[in-house]
Amino acid sequence: MSPSSPPRRQQIPVIVLAGFLGSGKTTLLNHLLRHRAGNRIGVIVNDFGSIEIDAMTVSGQVGSTVSLGNGCLCCAVDASELDTFLETLTRPAVGLDVIVIEASGLAEPQELVRMLLASDNPHIVYGGLVELVDVAEFDAVRERHPEIDRHLGVADLVVLNKTDRVTDEEQDRIRDVVAATGSRAAVVSAEYGRIDPELLFDPALRPDGEERMRQLSFEDLLLDEAGGETHAGHLHTTYESVSFSADVPMNPRRTMEFLDSRPEGLYRIKGYVDFGAGDRGNKYEVHAVGRFLRFAPRPWKRDEPRLTQLVLIGSGIDPDALHKELADCRESTEPPVEAGPAPDMTQDAAHEQSMWGVLRYVQRAAD
Repeated sequence: MSPSSPPRRQQIPVIVLAGFLGSGKTTLLNHLLRHRAGNRIGVIVNDFGSIEIDAMTVSGQVGSTVSLGNGCLCCAVDASELDTFLETLTRPAVGLDVIVIEASGLAEPQELVRMLLASDNPHIVYGGLVELVDVAEFDAVRERHPEIDRHLGVADLVVLNKTDRVTDEEQDRIRDVVAATGSRAAVVSAEYGRIDPELLFDPALRPDGEERMRQLSFEDLLLDEAGGETHAGHLHTTYESVSFSADVPMNPRRTMEFLDSRPEGLYRIKGYVDFGAGDRGNKYEVHAVGRFLRFAPRPWKRDEPRLTQLVLIGSGIDPDALHKELADCRESTEPPVEAGPAPDMTQDAAHEQSMWGVLRYVQRAAD
């Protein structure tokens, strides 16, 4: 078999940050810029609002693009310009790790999601729709904007913000309302938009030399002022992380059954899967956010241990049950290879057929 070749370079996740006026989108975005875990963040916004650009060193600007000294880049755009700016932000010279689109408070977030999923840009991957909710004003906003039910229904992650202003019972009631919209999203609580960045993106791993030579960032200045600590230890986010590792191959059919039926509240899945005889030349990088799923084949390195290693992140999930379900996806043993050309060909065809479900989620590389 000859699965699709891997993309030329790592794809950049694009996260849509939505919520009605006053829900706290800009506050959450500022929090991410302060606690970016070493990532270089590109930010596309409808208007700059109160994003703390003045607190950062502006290194230059071209048109409506402002390049910031801390590795963040903000663009004032409307939806019609989205593809143009994504093309600019994904150029290798820009060196971004993640892009956040802050939607206007009156935007239709599913339209932005649709545009991202339909984009021909081979350098981006959908990073999820995050919908912010002001719990203190939830009922009033929902009365004025009944379309919020539709927004919640398509969200991958719902952040109940300003929870310091309501009781636990009120939070539980709003969670029930969110579930009643048909939403399968993970739901987390926050104060002042402080969510753990690990929910959205991974810490950046950079060569030591590059890290020593980079420009001092806003995040570094905050760390210095706080004596090496930030508010990261005071996040009001409730989520769980499950790690799974296997040293025997995963059965492709059972793995896809698990992924197709993954439970509500399971927000992200990341890592690598060994499908054994299904494709002996490649491990498969898996990227799942909400109901979105993508595989990318990556060649095994010489002498690399052939392992499946996955991390699952969500809210309201059962870690033990998830671990058991994944363990049940393992092959019990490598199938025996029967002697003779005809059985071998039959066995190869069976392995290739077992990978069809996986290959449906492999993006073809650009020519």
